[in-house]
Amino acid sequence: MSIEMPLSHSETGSVYDALRTSEFEQLMSDIRTRARENEFDNQQFISQDIIERFRSLGVYRALVPKQLGGNELTAAQFCEVIEEISKADGSAGWVASFGMGVVYLSALPKETLKALYADSPDIVFAGGIFPPQPAEKNENGFCVKGRWKFSSGCMGADVVGVGIAPKDGEKLDLPRMAVMPASKASVEKNWDVVGLSGTGSHDLLVDNVDVAEEWTFVRGGSSVLDEAMFRYPSLSFATQVLTVVGLGVARASLDELKAMASGRASVTGAPNIGDRPITQVELAKAEAELRAARSFFYESIHDAWGSLEKGESVSVEQTNLLRLSSTHASRVSADVARKVQMLSGMTGVFKNSPLSRFVNDAQVVTQHAFMGDITWQNAGAIFFEKKPFPGYL
Repeated sequence: MSIEMPLSHSETGSVYDALRTSEFEQLMSDIRTRARENEFDNQQFISQDIIERFRSLGVYRALVPKQLGGNELTAAQFCEVIEEISKADGSAGWVASFGMGVVYLSALPKETLKALYADSPDIVFAGGIFPPQPAEKNENGFCVKGRWKFSSGCMGADVVGVGIAPKDGEKLDLPRMAVMPASKASVEKNWDVVGLSGTGSHDLLVDNVDVAEEWTFVRGGSSVLDEAMFRYPSLSFATQVLTVVGLGVARASLDELKAMASGRASVTGAPNIGDRPITQVELAKAEAELRAARSFFYESIHDAWGSLEKGESVSVEQTNLLRLSSTHASRVSADVARKVQMLSGMTGVFKNSPLSRFVNDAQVVTQHAFMGDITWQNAGAIFFEKKPFPGYL
């Protein structure tokens, strides 16, 4: 069944007031168990039954506006949903984060959006943006063909979008995204990585598919929708829904260490993990660092959202903090997961230890271009009233 999630964080409290149901808790338990059995990592995608349970719980309609049948959550509420799922498994959280697909798709013409969501607001979207492939114009739109990498969640998608560069003679126009049924594309399973293996970020292949122009949009173009979510900085939000995966994974690692320490004796005769002064000190530091990073992350979101609720635009300074807090949170999360693994001793180096998976998953989050080192430089440039590199804001 679909759970009606609250509309406003400020009016009704946490989104988990609605999600803390037996169905949600059972799903998190099942994901946690199956992740520890390496089901998702071994097959390199999240199983379809999990995707369908996300769908039934409203993950994919969460950000869809009410006018299209959705639940219209706030940016913070959606991030909280993804963070909670990521505590069970980082790959599951990463795939669920593409419930933000409507934010990308909202740059489509309004009539196209209505057609897309006519039958259901629970559409599972996946995209392969890079590299934009040249596309010949035809009578109705474009002939799309090529290969796109990093198409997270493509194995369970209903609809996919791929990056194209329309050909205008010898020139290429502004990059667009061409949207089509997932059945029009094929998947080459080549996501062989050390972390977030279950995201199914395989290559998408399209072979001469005609896509009408009204089913394409300029990448980064303005939304045709007026709700607050579609006036929120879209690139910042795309970054945040991935960053929050790291926060969830780091929290899971701390919880795992605490559970390990309960009554466990060392094979060397050393004190129990929880009785070691250095472990107590370092765990306290990690807890403080993660909570501080998380607070900065959500504080930045709430500050920007508050401007939108007052009918104001999100400022450059606010957008900068959205990006800076995301990079910071991703790095702190990875550091916390690694520190926990070190504190666990030899236990944390075995492949069957969830701590190994937590470290790898959290580290991969930091490798994403949205959280790259250049974001530090861009943030600093704005603090000095300089212009950042294109694409940061």
